[in-house]
Amino acid sequence: MSETPYPKHTALNLAASGVPVLPLRRGKVPFGNCTTCADNACGGRPNMKTPGPCRCPNVCHAWAAATTDPAVIVSPPWAAAWRQAVCVGYHPGGAGLTVVDLDNADAIAWARAELPATRTVPTTRGEHWIYRGAMRSMNAVRPGVDIKSTMAYARYLGPGTGTMADLPETVRALAVKEPSPARPAPLSITAPAGGRECPHRTPAYLERGIAMAEQRITEARSGVHATVYRTFLAVLSRHGRCGCLTDAHVGRLFTAAQTRGETPRHCTDAWANARATLGL
Repeated sequence: MSETPYPKHTALNLAASGVPVLPLRRGKVPFGNCTTCADNACGGRPNMKTPGPCRCPNVCHAWAAATTDPAVIVSPPWAAAWRQAVCVGYHPGGAGLTVVDLDNADAIAWARAELPATRTVPTTRGEHWIYRGAMRSMNAVRPGVDIKSTMAYARYLGPGTGTMADLPETVRALAVKEPSPARPAPLSITAPAGGRECPHRTPAYLERGIAMAEQRITEARSGVHATVYRTFLAVLSRHGRCGCLTDAHVGRLFTAAQTRGETPRHCTDAWANARATLGL
């Protein structure tokens, strides 16, 4: 595919429709960290697997820098980046979208046989199939197939053709890692066994904590998978060793996650991984 002739104009049009954009330099890659943010000095994450607290106005953090604010797009220091940009990138998850990146003819044939038809955009080597709905991003989910949604960027290659469909469960399932043989997936969501004296002064303390955790999950606008894991980790780190958590509490957290698109399998895996991280 050819380079975008007027990337800033394209970016403004996308931003006006609610799609977060960022400039891509030669090589179709994001601009690197500025000197302030280099070597993680700003407190962000250099590879942007998870966003840090950095508020740098530069185009420093790939997908996490993507914006829909036209004032940011046209003003310094972004203006200098657009002069060097060769094309426009966008954050699909930030727009509530998922891009299934099909890299070759075999991958396209698989998609046509297994996935519902949706908006399609031709790429240099294959096609982007774009669905309505965000999910976890992951590369190489099967031969020639990558998923770009939350915590990822995709190159804008035009509006495409066809009517956009809702994200199918078939695509979500592709991003579910198989459990390690050394650590089989748990069969239940039973809370950790207690035995210690509960350090919480009143039941209201726990109730408030669970309610806040539910709110954090349901209000997540992007990076839902990571938000669910971090919330589970926070709840377990505070309440996981004293025995006050019940299956009802855990069920409330799972329900909140599933209302944001997580599958029961995702919830179970995230809970198990959080427990393992804390040694529970």
